[in-house]
Amino acid sequence: MGAKIHFIDVTNRDGVQTARLGLAKLEKTVINMYLSDMGVFQSEFGFPVTKHETNYLNANLELARMGVIKPMRLGGWVRAIVGDVEEAFRRTPAIRHLNLSISTSEQMTRGKFGTRVVRRPGGGVSVPTVIGMMTAAVDRAWELGAESVGVNAEDASRTDDGFLAEFCEAAKEHGADRVRYCDTLGYDDPLRVYERIAMLAGRVKLPVEMHCHNDLGMAVACSVAGARAGVDGGVDTFINTSVNGMGERAGNCDLVSAVLAVKKSSGFEGLDLVGDPVDLARSWKLAKYASYAFGVPIPINQVGVGENAFAHESGIHADGALKDRRNYELYDFEELGRGEPDTIETGRQIVAGEYSGIKGFRNVYDKLEVEFENDRQAEEILELVRYANVHTQKPLTSDELRFISSYPQQARMILTVTPLE
Repeated sequence: MGAKIHFIDVTNRDGVQTARLGLAKLEKTVINMYLSDMGVFQSEFGFPVTKHETNYLNANLELARMGVIKPMRLGGWVRAIVGDVEEAFRRTPAIRHLNLSISTSEQMTRGKFGTRVVRRPGGGVSVPTVIGMMTAAVDRAWELGAESVGVNAEDASRTDDGFLAEFCEAAKEHGADRVRYCDTLGYDDPLRVYERIAMLAGRVKLPVEMHCHNDLGMAVACSVAGARAGVDGGVDTFINTSVNGMGERAGNCDLVSAVLAVKKSSGFEGLDLVGDPVDLARSWKLAKYASYAFGVPIPINQVGVGENAFAHESGIHADGALKDRRNYELYDFEELGRGEPDTIETGRQIVAGEYSGIKGFRNVYDKLEVEFENDRQAEEILELVRYANVHTQKPLTSDELRFISSYPQQARMILTVTPLE
């Protein structure tokens, strides 16, 4: 089959770290369902050792077991520390996919750990090394039942070639499925990242994940260049993405942009390198929902899903597009799930919220063509809807309402966030 490119979306782990923004656990769940429907390989769905994530993570793992979130994998992010790996399996016993992260650059090793951790042996037998901590954590993950383990080299783009290769080789020796090349500061450029991933692919021969930030506006370009270097070197490559490019500082690699680049750009045309059954027709719905959930409008010129992505005003452009869309459009709007008219209710509206009564609630669900077995079931779902509205602090979407009525037990778990005493 040859090496392929896969997509691991990190909206629910890295995207939610966007300063001053975030997602409710119900919203993260709906995004997981949308990503799975789209055909994404894996969602990095949260932090297994973070206490307020526990119910949400376990509920989503249960949904995966039930086939509601399928076939997409759900992966957790954990520090490459044995204790954190053990805590992850204690809190989320059903988790099977982990990415273990540790800093690898001289800057971060010294700047974050000081003299407590060294990159190479030399600080005395009592001082742990970066590679030693990583390999011990990988070994423990396998012992506790992991089915796949990725190893993250944080700040890989500022890590020297020799140590980075040594780190990746050690990860491979301990059975890691892939190593994540983190351009944590968005420092790389496409030419340099191609060279580095080609070096790793040739020397280590281990699948590589591309995790690029957008501080210089090149997250998509670097991700795609790195992915191409990986497949050219004969190893599968995984591009980390985020819906609408959400993420810390200037954001992460945008999901739709990356998929389009690998499917439509001139250097990839006809190569069929996408290893997942990604359905771009889900893009429009996913992007709109993420925009609503985060409370961040989609930029008007956003790739594929922006309001102007298929808009033409200039006479020459409009004339050319009307004669043949290929004159000025690289791909069709229908491919992204666009083209259906948006209906806006301008008359009376009955919405379900935290103070809803049974009659208004039933009116909302009648429009969704959802029927209840009896009044008791309707009251139970109404109570969950009230809690969900408190939880999200927004009017619930149709799919959120459908989810709650279809999976009330899992919804109850997701909505339960109880501080420990």
